[in-house]
This record gives sequence, structure tokens and C-alpha cells, in this order.
Amino acid sequence: MIVDSYGYHGFGLAFVPAAADDEITAGIPVVEVRRPVVGPKWVSLPFTDYCPPLARGVLPRDFADGLARMRQSAGIRGLEIRDRIVGRGVGYTSGGVRHTLELCPDTEALFGTFKRSQVQRNIARAQREGVTVRRSTSAGDVVDTFYALHVQTRRRLGVPVQPRRFFRALGERIIEPGLGFVMIASHGRQPLAAAVFLNWNRTVVYKYGASDSNAWRLRPNHLLFWEAIRWSAENGYQTFDFGRSEAAQQGLREFKSGWGTEEVPLTYSMIRDRTNVSADTSRVAGWTSAAGGAVIRRSPAWVARLLGEVLYKYAA
Repeated sequence: MIVDSYGYHGFGLAFVPAAADDEITAGIPVVEVRRPVVGPKWVSLPFTDYCPPLARGVLPRDFADGLARMRQSAGIRGLEIRDRIVGRGVGYTSGGVRHTLELCPDTEALFGTFKRSQVQRNIARAQREGVTVRRSTSAGDVVDTFYALHVQTRRRLGVPVQPRRFFRALGERIIEPGLGFVMIASHGRQPLAAAVFLNWNRTVVYKYGASDSNAWRLRPNHLLFWEAIRWSAENGYQTFDFGRSEAAQQGLREFKSGWGTEEVPLTYSMIRDRTNVSADTSRVAGWTSAAGGAVIRRSPAWVARLLGEVLYKYAA
């Protein structure tokens, strides 16, 4: 989906020990991202908060060495892995933090772990105000209902918007086959907030969220997340992952902490000739200066969409 949406080259790197009779013991998915001037880079995996290597048991000790040899032989300047791996020549950079909530079938007990003033009361307020939430697995709700709120939200934040074709592919290839869903909070017939969640391997991951700032007083986001958490717990999922936050996003981190979550630092690994990777991060937040963000916020929505069409493939 990522390769087709942005025109990347994607492949897997498989680790096969000499004495393993050609049996793959570890591996990673990789996308090659090409940027003007700086050259190509391998990323495992673009637009993903957390993507540890797969392995049969413990990750092989010389896994990083094997990746380094592959990178060098391909003439690639760097390989970024969205997890911490150990090895010679591996540098590290902060990927922010992620918040996870351990689920249980007893949703009443789960509700009791949320902060009363910060979460419980806001859920109750949304219910009193008549906000309703529905769960959808329709690609149409991703590309229409969610995307309309998403464009509005990105413009308000002053950042480019992902191409619409990406969300169309997300809906058709991920949501409709049952690997995710959309939660939509509405007041009457008016959508106020929406969020995309991915579900697999007993974990539900919050991936994208959007809302109408004029409706925040109704607290639609709190009720939306509660319904997503309740559905996850009632359907046998064990972990609810609130996704990645930048370390500097204190307000967002406090919001996620209010749900009884555990905050875990994210460390990303970079394999390249130089191990100083502090300047090699490429998050969306770093594309635009304060002046660029102001231009987007004061421009029509099509400006943010056009910038996304042109620039987003370089933000992996």
C-alpha cells in the first residue's frame, strides 16, 4: 500500500545463517526513499511508529552486520529501523514516545482506571450533549468522512496533507479486509471527529485522528476513544496502542496518559557510515518552518493538499 501510494521501491531483507539450510531466521520490510540532493535511504518502515524486526526467537547477534553489508553493497547512504537493535556501527535517535493500555474484558473496571477529571467526566459530558459514535469498516468512510475532517485538521495545524489516494488505498486494502476500522463521532448527522485504527495480533493501534475544532466543547474525541477501547476489549484484544507522540507534545502526552496508559520511549536505529544520526530524522513536523505553517493555516485547504501531493513522499 505504501509503495503504490507514493511510488517507492519496496522489498524485504531476510537473514539466512550459513548453517540454517536456507531457513530464514529474521527479516525486515524495507522501502527505498529517494530524495533530491541527499540520495536514497532505506526505511523499515515509512509512516510507521514502531516496527521491530521479525525473528524466530532471539534476533541473531550479527543481524546488524548483515544489514550493514547489504546497505553498503547497494550503495545506500543509510538504513533506518523503527526500533532499537544492537550492533557495531548502529546509531540511535529518539522517536518520541508511545502510550499503551493493557485491556481486560471487564470494561467497567477498565473505565475506572481513567483519570476522573481528565477523561471520565469528558466522556460523560459528550454523552449528555448527545454525541454518538459508530464504528465503520467502509473504505468510503475513510476517503470521505474521515478525510474531510483530516484536511481541516492538517490545515489548522499548518502541515501538508497526505494524498487522498493514500487513504483510498488504506480503506480498500486495510480497513475493508478487516485489519482496521474507523470510529466516527457525530452530533445528529454532523461528523465532529473521526479516527482510523489498525488491528492485528491482539493489538489495536490508533493511527490517524481528525476533528472539528468548533465542536471540541462537546468532547467528541473522548467518547470516540472510549468506544474504540471498549470495542477492542470486548473483542479479545489485549493491548490498545495510542501511537507515537513527539517528546515536545506535552499536551498530547497528557491526554494519552489520562487513559491509564504506560508511556514508553521510542528509539530508532540507523545503520550508516556515520553513527551520528541526530540530524537525520525526517518527521513531518520538521518540513515546514513557522512561517510555512502560517502560510498553510491562512491559505485555502487545497494549498495543504497540493503541498502534500508534492512533498509527502519525501517525509518517510
